[in-house]
Amino acid sequence: MSLLMAFSIVLIVLSIGDVVSARTKAFIPSVFVAALLFLFGFWTFFPEDIVALAGFQTPVVYLSMYLLITHMGTLLSVRELAAQWRTIAIALIGIVGIIALTMTVGRALFGFQAAVTATPPLTGGIVAAIIMSEAATEMGLESLAVLAIITYVMQGFIGYPLTSLMLKKEGNRLIEKFRKGEMKLEKKDETEETETKKKKLFPKLPEEYQTTYVILTKLGLTAWAAVAVGGALEPMLGISPFVWCLIFGVIAQELGFVEQRPLNISGSFGFLITILMAFVFAGLARATPNMLVELALPLVGIIVLGVTGMAILSMILGKLLGYTKEMAFAVALTALYGFPPNYILTEEGAKAIAENQEEKDFLMGEMLPQMLVGGFTTVTIASVIIAGIFVNFL
Repeated sequence: MSLLMAFSIVLIVLSIGDVVSARTKAFIPSVFVAALLFLFGFWTFFPEDIVALAGFQTPVVYLSMYLLITHMGTLLSVRELAAQWRTIAIALIGIVGIIALTMTVGRALFGFQAAVTATPPLTGGIVAAIIMSEAATEMGLESLAVLAIITYVMQGFIGYPLTSLMLKKEGNRLIEKFRKGEMKLEKKDETEETETKKKKLFPKLPEEYQTTYVILTKLGLTAWAAVAVGGALEPMLGISPFVWCLIFGVIAQELGFVEQRPLNISGSFGFLITILMAFVFAGLARATPNMLVELALPLVGIIVLGVTGMAILSMILGKLLGYTKEMAFAVALTALYGFPPNYILTEEGAKAIAENQEEKDFLMGEMLPQMLVGGFTTVTIASVIIAGIFVNFL
């Protein structure tokens, strides 16, 4: 398969997902449709490395991840992070809910090793899945190694539609209040004006110098510094480089070195998201029909138990902290997929409900910060810590 043929097929699949989502007003999320199509493709005529053949190979994937996570850090000011403490608490209690049921009921039904192997991937992203899979492989537990990866790959099939449903319910509630005048759109220009008046270490560049190259250079330097610091401190702290990218993105924006939304300003955001989404779906190449049949019972059982525990605890704490049960559950569900699906699902929900750009901006402003913070709390930070602990139990 040629480079352009593979690239076209991958983009056709992602495009079909967008079209179905638009036609159903986000009732069927694009990521869910694309995941099904990739799965069907890998079972029929897609080569296993179609995503790599399309040009989305490991170096550019990691570059995209570093730049995108640093970019997302620029969206979260220190003041906003402090204001999102309730979101962080709900995201963490959702993980507690997962562990509570998988390590009690799940352990009793499917065995201790299966529960230990599948729980960390269920609480987060690919890093946790790889840690558990490699540990199981080293011990000669091949089926458990596959279970770790397959849990990460398949949990989105529950997470995507559930999140879409929760965000649509929350979005409809919010937009009704907005249309009645009970809630208003916070003017970003006022916030930005206040931020501009604050003295920053790096003054804002004149408009003529804010070119694509200059903006990407500053973002790249920030990500480079983050990964360098993370690599030096990892033996002592064990914190993922991606966490450092997020932290450095926040700091760089606070200091004025990097603008807010640098990838949007440079026009690079859409292509980098495409690379990352293609990489996420590449993991479905491992999910053969035989593997799914063999692992179907523990896979479905552990995912259902985890999501149930997550729903119960997140909704309870969310109510105590003033969140609706829909928003609290949506925040907790980010553990099943993280970034970028949390961004895409939120944008799709807002686009489906809003009748104009002002309404969309209002919905994104109300829901996106919680979804981003929830995703980084669970996938980027908590899941890696949990995998580091659980790997010792195998």
